[in-house]
Amino acid sequence: MPQPLLGHLIELRMRLIYCLVALGLGAGISYPFSSDIFHLLTQPFWEAGGKRMIYTGLTEAFLTYLKITVVSGSVLALPVILWQGWLFMRPGLHAHERRVLWLIVIASPLLFLLGAGMAYFIVCPLAWKFFLSFETPSLHLEARMSEYLSLILKLITAFGICFQLPLVILGLFKMGFLSLQTLTSKRKYAFLSIVIVAAVLTPPDMISPLLLIIPLYGLYELSVGVIYWTQPKEGMLSLGNPRP
Repeated sequence: MPQPLLGHLIELRMRLIYCLVALGLGAGISYPFSSDIFHLLTQPFWEAGGKRMIYTGLTEAFLTYLKITVVSGSVLALPVILWQGWLFMRPGLHAHERRVLWLIVIASPLLFLLGAGMAYFIVCPLAWKFFLSFETPSLHLEARMSEYLSLILKLITAFGICFQLPLVILGLFKMGFLSLQTLTSKRKYAFLSIVIVAAVLTPPDMISPLLLIIPLYGLYELSVGVIYWTQPKEGMLSLGNPRP
């Protein structure tokens, strides 16, 4: 039986409270390990040849570790947040919608981890080596820990979000906003958009943009291929929508 609006609001408040409690617990668990997490994030810097990292403000180190605590706590609380979101939306979903939502819940974190892993293990080491190559006997880099953390978190997050591209394309196709013909005929515009996004999100070196452009365009073509092979061949000209 459908719940009244007040019932939905009360349930939503309860779910949000659970999420906030999970965030608090995740942050509490993460804080004692914040320095270890920061050391892990700085590994690409040391391996690229970095020699020293500093902080220039009295509160900079503490606020940097606090930021790490919040981010790490959010990651630890993510399963609880997703589960609470699922419990809130489940009563209003049909069986096929539940299957699609479960697919998104499973695929989205995996794609994010794939993008984040590529940023951490491949992009960051190459980018840091490029920037450290400008050091000379009389010119040395002393990276600020807060700036470094902001930069590496930005890269990891940007790559993780960009790797959600297949889910975005498939979702827009299923909703009728994109068609197979549009996806195949507008490849050059899709490639140009990917180049612009890569130029904005990656460091200004010669390698990092390419390391985002290549996998993103590959994911675009993979999405087109999935749509092509999963649609009935006689229905392709309908561009993902029912024929009139």
